[in-house]
Amino acid sequence: MNISRKEKEKQRIRQIYDELIKEYLDSNHSKKTEIIEKAFTFAEKAHDGARRLSGEPYIVHPLEVALIVCKDIGLGSTSICAALLHDVVEDTDYTIDDIRALFGDRVALLVDGLTKISGGIFGEQASVQAENFRKFVITMSEDIRVALIKMADRLHNMRTLESQTVDKQYKISSETEYIYAPLAHRLGLSRIKTELENLCFKYKYPDEYADIAGRLESERAERMALYKRFAEPITSNLDLSGYHYTMKERIKSVHSIWKKMQAKHIPYEEVYDILGARIIFEPKNPEEEKLECWKIYNLITQIYRPHPERTRDWLSTPKANGYEALHLTVMGPNGKWIEVQIRSKRMDDIAEKGLAAHWVYKRDYNQSESKIDEWLTTVNELLKSPDTDAMNFLDNFKLTLYDSEIFVFTPMGEMKTIPIHSTALDFAFAIHSDIGMHCVGAKVNNKLVPLSHELSSGDQVEILTAAMQKPTADWLNYVTTARAKEKISAVVKHTAEHFHHEGNLQLRSALEAIGIHVKKDYSADLIQSLTSHYQVADFDQLLCEIGEGKHSLNELSQIVKPKNKRLTIRYWTPNFLLPKKGSEKAVLADSHRIAQCCKPIPGDEIIGFIGNDGQITIHKRSCPEAIRISSERDVQIVQADWTYTRENRFNATVQVIGIDRPKMLLTIISVISDKLEGNIKSLNIDTKDGVFKCDIVLYVN
Repeated sequence: MNISRKEKEKQRIRQIYDELIKEYLDSNHSKKTEIIEKAFTFAEKAHDGARRLSGEPYIVHPLEVALIVCKDIGLGSTSICAALLHDVVEDTDYTIDDIRALFGDRVALLVDGLTKISGGIFGEQASVQAENFRKFVITMSEDIRVALIKMADRLHNMRTLESQTVDKQYKISSETEYIYAPLAHRLGLSRIKTELENLCFKYKYPDEYADIAGRLESERAERMALYKRFAEPITSNLDLSGYHYTMKERIKSVHSIWKKMQAKHIPYEEVYDILGARIIFEPKNPEEEKLECWKIYNLITQIYRPHPERTRDWLSTPKANGYEALHLTVMGPNGKWIEVQIRSKRMDDIAEKGLAAHWVYKRDYNQSESKIDEWLTTVNELLKSPDTDAMNFLDNFKLTLYDSEIFVFTPMGEMKTIPIHSTALDFAFAIHSDIGMHCVGAKVNNKLVPLSHELSSGDQVEILTAAMQKPTADWLNYVTTARAKEKISAVVKHTAEHFHHEGNLQLRSALEAIGIHVKKDYSADLIQSLTSHYQVADFDQLLCEIGEGKHSLNELSQIVKPKNKRLTIRYWTPNFLLPKKGSEKAVLADSHRIAQCCKPIPGDEIIGFIGNDGQITIHKRSCPEAIRISSERDVQIVQADWTYTRENRFNATVQVIGIDRPKMLLTIISVISDKLEGNIKSLNIDTKDGVFKCDIVLYVN
């Protein structure tokens, strides 16, 4: 019997819905299936007839999002309803008021936070993309569940990205890599974070992804045999000790392998920590689960020798996202290091489901809740800043997502947790804004250090202040944390506005004194004369410097004196009609420029962005600035590739590292010049303890 396409679609929708209800009933949440049924029926009716780009009924998407919310994140009926309804207001004629009337204030708040805005509300110059994100964060600060539902929405969109065009795939992947994967990590959703990173990698670098994934699959049998050999003595000891546990292999993700290859400049064959193990146990006594982690650690180290510098204790000091575990690295039977993660069942749930899991384990919620509260406090401070537009907010918000931390101590011995790479000035602002504003220096381990000194774990830090000290623009170069950057930027901007106003008044008064009346705006000729004389590129900067008293206006009459036009005209030359020799570059489009941040050369994988001036800016695909632009701005992305050009000389740097021996430099030069017929622009070589490092700048084709 042939089943029609419509019947197949109905069966699939019902299958996903039934799985959703089953997962919900199996959870610890109260069984409010009626409200979920109501939300599903409402959403199905609202989206009736609509289809996604893939061709499937639109209702499949909110259903899949709701399933992720329930199954992978562990949220309850309110969040499930919001997930089912999250696109109704944006894509249909229903309003937030309709949602509120039918499902209550809390569901309406979540749906509103997940609904994109249609117009600019955070400043005309801001990217609508950034504005939407800020609106989402405002709601997230009121109810963190909006962020968790957003993670589910983004995950399903990434899973179904193949139906989008290539430029859309790049843009959505870049946005996910820049903001949503770090946000998933900050919320403790490790499984979702890993899948998002893998999917981003798959769509941005399909060939590299396929290569690594293929290698992992081809080596699977060999790797599992090694794991079985490694695990057998450990499981025997755990069984003898009476533990109820699960031990399983942990395979490094495709994205993590590639990231390590890039960071360490090594081939796939030299990534030695692909295989790991994870032990998840039921504690005999819940009050002693951390002690039992150390007992299991002891059982393992009786069998395998541990690496002395690669034990990670996340038990006594959990990560900022609430992650708790004990990690150790041991020498496996194959002569390679293998990492083992030890977690209780509670710790594993928190690691996989993040913040939502804390609500299940009430007794441990306060500790992790305080970490989340600290983060949300920082986010709220950013939101309340009157001077921060949506673009700056997005940059500062991203800084709050990194939770690699160090532990430093006050002079009284109190331990403080601050982000890695924090400076003495960051620490001052972390203690209190007033202390940061008046910081003049610090003593680290009783030694005087500058504001820019980077702190390390274990440092004892004393902040030195002075009542007359005030922040300057240079301070922005001394800090890395969002809190410090936001506070300093606000003061610097306020100070700059004051000096700008004073400079404007002084300049207008001085011009009046020599008979030049400026009614409203300064003329272009006047601006050109002033900026040229004072050697300042920006006129606003000049006004600020005049307000600060950096420039004298006594010779103003000489600066703006009318010039002999005939003399000036004699020296005008339309340079654009005189092309310079050797200025031709690889041709990618009729009008393009090479991005100076990454300076791609022929052979690099590239992407193009069409700017407001119609020109295409060419970036490397892996360029962090290109990823940031894709995430923050509403730009048009074009595929770009190199084509033939008469100019074939580009600068490229090659680094060679190896064991030193006599005539090594001569050998390197001979290979490049004779065998490769390369043209060396510059060369620098250094040796230390028998190892050399040689940096060579070449002209390459």
